[in-house]
Amino acid sequence: MRLERVGRWLLDRFRDWFGPGLTADAVRGADIGPLSRPPHPNPLQGAAGLGRVRGMTSFISHTTIDCANAYELSEWWKPVLGYVDLEGDPNLPGHEECLIRDPETGHMLLFIEVPDTKTVKNRIHFDIQPRPGTTRDEEVERLLALGAAWVEDHRNIRGPGIGWATLADPAGNEFCVLRSQAERDANPQPQPS
Repeated sequence: MRLERVGRWLLDRFRDWFGPGLTADAVRGADIGPLSRPPHPNPLQGAAGLGRVRGMTSFISHTTIDCANAYELSEWWKPVLGYVDLEGDPNLPGHEECLIRDPETGHMLLFIEVPDTKTVKNRIHFDIQPRPGTTRDEEVERLLALGAAWVEDHRNIRGPGIGWATLADPAGNEFCVLRSQAERDANPQPQPS
């Protein structure tokens, strides 16, 4: 089953963080033995009034998107974000779970087929920013050409050219297209007085 391969891949990533002795039982919640501190420095340590956080903290493994067709939606998002299939585990038509990842950061999106259809506004959505060399409006035009749909135009909400554009993917999931970093640097958002 494809989900088992995804689970094995995630276990390998946990082993990268915590060492080769980590077992599947440890990931499922059994005692993890000598792992009593996070693998990275605690960002809260030394913060006023917070003290040291005991034990491990959580991190986001991947972002899951429920959909009617996991393969088609994962294929749509790949060129939008520059993500790729996992090496050695390509997504294929008919797969009910499709995992894609950013080759630069490792962030992953998991698309899972569910019988429900989207009926209300997203409670969580992506805010995407164009990569260097592209403006927000150029990115909006590119995404519309790929099949995104307009939802709302907020590009002038905070002044000329300061806002964002809200689009939807082919499954109706809303996302916002922000200004590029170069646009933000050239024309910062005015601060309230």
